[in-house]
Amino acid sequence: MQLSTIDWAIIAAFFLVSLLIGLLTMRKAGSSAAEFFLSGRNMPWWLLGVSMVATTFSADTPNLVADIVRQNGVSGNWVWWAFLLTGMLTVFVYARLWRRSKVLTDIEFYELRYSGKEAAFLRGFRAIYLGVFFNVVIMATVCLAAAKIGSVLLGIPPWKTLLLASIITVVYSTLGGLRGVLLTDFVQFIFAMIGSIGAAIFVVNLPEIGGIDVLVASPVLQDKLSLIPDISNGDLFIGIFIIPLAVQWWSVWYPGAEPGGGGYIAQRMLSAKNENHAIGATLFFNVAHYALRPWPWIVIALASLIIFPDLDSIQRAFPNVDASIVGHDLAYPAMLTYLPAGLLGLVVASLMAAFMSTISTHLNWGASYVVNDFYLRFVNPAANDKQLVNVGRIATVVLMILAALGSFLIGSAKEGFNVLLQIGAGTGLIFILRWFWWRINAYTEIAGMVISFIYAIAILILKPDWPQWVTLVTGVAVTTAGWLLVTFMTPPTNDETLRSFATIIRPSGKKWKELANIETVKGDGSLPLQILSMMLGTGFVYALLFAIGKLIYNQIGEALLIFGLAVIFGAALLTIWRRLKRA
Repeated sequence: MQLSTIDWAIIAAFFLVSLLIGLLTMRKAGSSAAEFFLSGRNMPWWLLGVSMVATTFSADTPNLVADIVRQNGVSGNWVWWAFLLTGMLTVFVYARLWRRSKVLTDIEFYELRYSGKEAAFLRGFRAIYLGVFFNVVIMATVCLAAAKIGSVLLGIPPWKTLLLASIITVVYSTLGGLRGVLLTDFVQFIFAMIGSIGAAIFVVNLPEIGGIDVLVASPVLQDKLSLIPDISNGDLFIGIFIIPLAVQWWSVWYPGAEPGGGGYIAQRMLSAKNENHAIGATLFFNVAHYALRPWPWIVIALASLIIFPDLDSIQRAFPNVDASIVGHDLAYPAMLTYLPAGLLGLVVASLMAAFMSTISTHLNWGASYVVNDFYLRFVNPAANDKQLVNVGRIATVVLMILAALGSFLIGSAKEGFNVLLQIGAGTGLIFILRWFWWRINAYTEIAGMVISFIYAIAILILKPDWPQWVTLVTGVAVTTAGWLLVTFMTPPTNDETLRSFATIIRPSGKKWKELANIETVKGDGSLPLQILSMMLGTGFVYALLFAIGKLIYNQIGEALLIFGLAVIFGAALLTIWRRLKRA
């Protein structure tokens, strides 16, 4: 399809703003490694929270949601909605602990918590494993989505889309460091939200749809609208509802929803002004990410089932699109082709913003691992700040090239999502317990990482005829049993390291004080209140999510009732949070 002059003007203006921010923050970003990767540890909660939301609003996320809704209905989103539980655990338990650690990256944490050569090995290996290998897989799924969007909306080959968007992203990421990423995330989030909401409003009012009331009343959608999966469909109910809520959220490592916090979420918490700003940032992120942002995507996905009921209809509508990338996730960009001039340019810019905000964060995050936890730690310990920043910029470019190339090896966003879940299955509990259970050691993490990876590879090769949830639960069981066995077979972290960790972090629990053998080391005694806050926060966000859904479905009575429940949860949470802030 052809974009109008005004569409191209909007897109060009967006690119120029992103580049300008990179140029304006270049000098400050280049002053030190801490500035380049943590923006001076002086960022406010609102900017960090928006940045987290912008990062998780990647170009592949609307496509993933469309894929889920078209195949499993709105309730299919529980496969990622369940991660709210670990998100709230991070908000009220781990955000303050991460900020206290004062490490540059969450990988540096390994030598704060563990001792010996095994801790050093774990730090170096995870720096490359997560910062390069895992990170490239994540970015490749985002690049794939951008390529599909470009094929449908711009009518250009995937490589051209990636080349254009990648060059702009790499330029401002390498120039501005994390500060540049945070500021562009703020602008990009505004573009992304206006674009997605505007697109949803226009799409549901298309003549083919006839408005939101006609849409939700359509017989085609009656088995897709429920917010809770049908219990009569046992496999579906267990796979997309019970397992995510009972097992997946605490047992699986997934980027942006790491149990105990980690990755770029930890990077944002570490760059906060103080502990309260770290908590506020992660709380804002979880409310916006789970309750507010999904509904425009869901509405467009539902509308796509009216206009493109199956894959053949998508292929017929876009005969020039490579058949190998035609999937249900292509329905989202396919619906955007109906947008008028001006709005189309805004939406294309918003999707580019989604792509760029995610990629820029992953580039800076991955480069921080390569620089701080591999290059500085093992290659050149005497490197000065200028050298570290230069290596970080080189790593940024290399990671982008690898991600773009890797995008051609992945079939769909959902396929990439499932692969990442399986690779991280069974390791999540380690990241939750390592702050509180002194017996966990570096060998525990090595075992969990190795076993989960081997199991995931075996599944990919053998391709057993199992439901996805069976594969996931089996992986969790095998990996958890393996790392528990290794934990008790290997020596614990030495007392000196445990004493230092307890002094810096002040984790809750008498055992830490006994091991450190110093009376002054103690937690703030508020862990029960933190767990209660997590539960109330989870209830608040889920109630808000459901209330908005019922409002969209025009079920006003139920919407008001559920919103009232959200108010109760929110009021109780606010009361307890005030007590925690005083503590």
